Order: sequence, then C-alpha cells, then structure tokens
Amino acid sequence: MKLTLAKIAAGALLSVGLATAAHAQTIRVAHVDPDEWTASKKGAAAHIFKNIVEGETDLTVELFPAGALGNEDELIAQAQDNVTQVVLVSGAMSKVCSAASVLDIPYTFSSATIAWDVLDGEFGSALSAHCLEQTGLRTLAYGETGFRNFTNNTREIRKPEDMEGLKFRVQPIPLYLELVNGLGGEPTPIAWTELPNALSTGVVDGQENPVGVIYNNGLHKLQKYMTLDGHVYAADFILISDEFFQSLSPAEQAVVQRAARIAGNMGRSIQQWSTAEGVNKVQEEGMQVYSPTAEEISAFAAKAQPAVIEYLRGELGDDAEWIDRLQAAVANASQ
Repeated sequence: MKLTLAKIAAGALLSVGLATAAHAQTIRVAHVDPDEWTASKKGAAAHIFKNIVEGETDLTVELFPAGALGNEDELIAQAQDNVTQVVLVSGAMSKVCSAASVLDIPYTFSSATIAWDVLDGEFGSALSAHCLEQTGLRTLAYGETGFRNFTNNTREIRKPEDMEGLKFRVQPIPLYLELVNGLGGEPTPIAWTELPNALSTGVVDGQENPVGVIYNNGLHKLQKYMTLDGHVYAADFILISDEFFQSLSPAEQAVVQRAARIAGNMGRSIQQWSTAEGVNKVQEEGMQVYSPTAEEISAFAAKAQPAVIEYLRGELGDDAEWIDRLQAAVANASQ
C-alpha cells in the first residue's frame, strides 16, 4: 500500500511538473504591425525573436501580429497579467510608465545612432529598471518606429514660420498639441482611421509620421510636401512579463534577452531601410521632399522644445528628473 501511495504521489507531482513545464514552454508574442518581415519593423523583430528562442531552447514562440490580440494599450495590459508574455509597443508605453514620455521631447536626437547609444547605454538601462518597478514589465530591448516628419499640401516648410496658419493632424496626445502649437501650427487631434479622409477633404492641411508610415499608407498621394525635420524619434519597447521571465531558467533568460536585443536591432535596420526607400519612392511619385540644415533644425527646436518641456515638467512631478537625465545622456553621446 505504501508503494502504491508513493507512486500515486509521485505521479501527481509529475503531472503538476509537466503542466507547469508546458505552460512555461510557450511564449505568446504580440504587436500591432503587419507580419511582413521585409517591411515591418515589429514584424521582423518578432520573427527573429521566435527563430532564435526556438532554435536555442525548448521554448515555443507563437506570434500574433497586426493587432490580432488588440491595440497597444490592450497588449500591455495582457503582458501585465501574463496572458501574453512578450509585446512590442511604442507610444502606449508612456501611458503606464510616464517617464518614458521624455523620449518624445522634440528634436532631442539629431540622429538614429545617437538615439541608439542613449537607449542601449546607462540611460536606457535605468529607464528600463524604473519602468519595471512601475509596471511589472521588463524591457528586454529597444527597437525603432523612426523619426516623425511633417507633410502638408500648401507649401514647403523650411522654418517654423512656414507652419503658421496650417492645420496639422496630430495624435490625441497633449505633448503633440504642445509641439505643433510651439511651432506656430494649428494642431488638430484626429483618429488614425480618419486621417486619409481629413486630408482629402481639407479638414487638415498636413500631418506628421515616419516616412515608412507615410509611404506604406499612401499618405504621400494626398500630400505635396514633406520636410524631413525628424521632430520626434519614436522607440519601440520589447517587453516581457517579469512574472513569466522569472519563471524561466537562467539559461532560458539569457537566450530570451539576447534574442530580444538582436530583434530590436533587426527592427531598427528594417526601419532605416524603409525610411531610405520611402524617401526615394515618394519623390519618384511626385512629392517634394526637403531636408533642413542643422541651423534650420535648431530654429525648430528653439520653438518647440520649451513648451513641451514645460508641459512635461508639470505632468511628471517627481519623474521630471528624467528630462534632465535624458538631456545629459544625449549630450554625452553627442560628444
């Protein structure tokens, strides 16, 4: 009888162990971008992550692209509940970790390489640790959504004064209202899905987005002019539920972290390629593209930064220190 009971107990423990292992062996990865890896930065990053993790561990990775599991806000909530283990998000991160909003201070990064140095260095590590405390989500790596640029249908924009009197569609985010107001334009919050119609009917004169987004969504067909001012550098966050991460073995954690770093760099590469290709294509299709000089960018920054920084200091409270920490990191990376 004792032997039978022992066997029963052992069998029960084995069943629990197998159930736990089965749970830990699947990583659900979700994002809102297309799955096409040759043109989608999050799509490419997700596929690279999957291939590396599955190739070097016994973990299985399931991909859910194109908003299959919801929008970015919903994906973050799922990751916090450990329903979806890994999510790739951009703007929604600042809603759950307000310090991340400092990355949207206009004209902070003069180039992508400086942004990479800052995010992959001490500042990025510190921000990751801070957001982990705030959210329970670990930032495995940073990817890239790209620099945002202005387009419009009225005139070429070379200086802030050229923005005056023009209505620009912006995301319904206060920071972007402050940005366009500071430059002398008229910000108009409009949902993404309504943007093409707003441009076609003249509700707004222009909009702002990364080049790849502009080209891939045909916005260049509705706009005559683009100015490559790069007013905001948008980063992607590759996040994992820390509850799930801690359930992995040290060896699995190491592979997951390395896979995410490579995935982030792949996303950056795809975004850089999409931008370069996009600029050429919109010009070939008749759009006029202007690249401001360093002096002209400085004039834009002088107009836009003070209003946004003042707004953020009021909103962030104690977290306003992250403004100064970012500026110091950028200054150091720019030397």
